[in-house]
Amino acid sequence: MKQSVKLIAGNWKMNGSAASLAEIEAMKADAAMSPWQAEVVVFPPAPLIDRVSRAVGTAPIGVGAQDCRAEASGAFTGCVSAEILHDAGARWVILGHSERRHGLRETDAVVAAKVEGALRAGLHPIVCVGETLEQRDAGQAEAVVAAQVTASLPEALSGRDFTLAYEPVWAIGSGRTPTTEEIARMHAVIADAVAARLGEAAVARILYGGSVNPTNAPDILATPGVDGALVGGASLKAEDFLAIIRAV
Repeated sequence: MKQSVKLIAGNWKMNGSAASLAEIEAMKADAAMSPWQAEVVVFPPAPLIDRVSRAVGTAPIGVGAQDCRAEASGAFTGCVSAEILHDAGARWVILGHSERRHGLRETDAVVAAKVEGALRAGLHPIVCVGETLEQRDAGQAEAVVAAQVTASLPEALSGRDFTLAYEPVWAIGSGRTPTTEEIARMHAVIADAVAARLGEAAVARILYGGSVNPTNAPDILATPGVDGALVGGASLKAEDFLAIIRAV
């Protein structure tokens, strides 16, 4: 089962400063002029979560974190728990992003543990999955992604509202995107894997992420099985991000 409203999520990655609050103000002004047809969430770096949350106020903009530690507290220097993020104002969290899976060698088991931590603290998880170019060229893309879904979603998600994001690793930041037919096919594979793992009643939206921009957003968001977008660089400037939001 899916929610009908599409989700547009803006992952700022390791970008932003206090000056970036001006982008939030621009988004608020746009939303006040004409209501959005999508649910919108921004994911600033952890030190900005409190300031972004305060800047958002009552505007229809959710605030999330880009990662969390699985444990609630402890001797984990430099890490941030879901509980701390929730206290700072986050209500969402991105987990298993390809830059963490491949750059920091996070396994499916680590991602699943973080999902449980997020649920414990009351954060809505966006779980990322996706294949490398080598895996796609070898004809392994669907099997790889289905396996990631199965191993990254803990049983604790049964009956819970959550989100997945399909982000082909080779498309992130490259300016390249799969065809809409390829996206539709992979989203169907993911939906089948979710149903096999958690049952047909699982409540999950499936976003597409990977070089989404104002030009390709209309076609991507109109693709069957695409419930929204996980946006990277194009979310840093309100003008670009709003164009994607308005494409819904």
